[in-house]
Amino acid sequence: MISFQELLPKLFAYLHGIGSNIKVPVIASGGRPNHVHMLIVLPSDVTLAKAVQTFEANSSRWLGEHDLEFAWQEGYGAFSVSASNREVILHYIEHQAEHHARRTFEEEFMTILRKCGIKHEAETVFAA
Repeated sequence: MISFQELLPKLFAYLHGIGSNIKVPVIASGGRPNHVHMLIVLPSDVTLAKAVQTFEANSSRWLGEHDLEFAWQEGYGAFSVSASNREVILHYIEHQAEHHARRTFEEEFMTILRKCGIKHEAETVFAA
């Protein structure tokens, strides 16, 4: 049986296919076993919520077909990126293992929220 870690590269490729099918181009996808990052181009006629729901539903079904128990968390984070920061974000997505060798996803996400000035309650951000 293939592990989730081994399946990740195929999952990221699958996410690109989903994006192609729904006309939401996936510029980059990557992550670790506990989270996924995607850089997408969201067309004006597709809501973020609908795009996320479609990516989650289709990828969950695909993971189930590979005999993996998997569930997306209830919420998600989404941030707009200027064209001038595209390369920085691509590098970030492509080097997840290196980023998370230094600090956890949770620590990094909380830092992003603070840097963006997003009000939140730390104890509820990752609540189940």
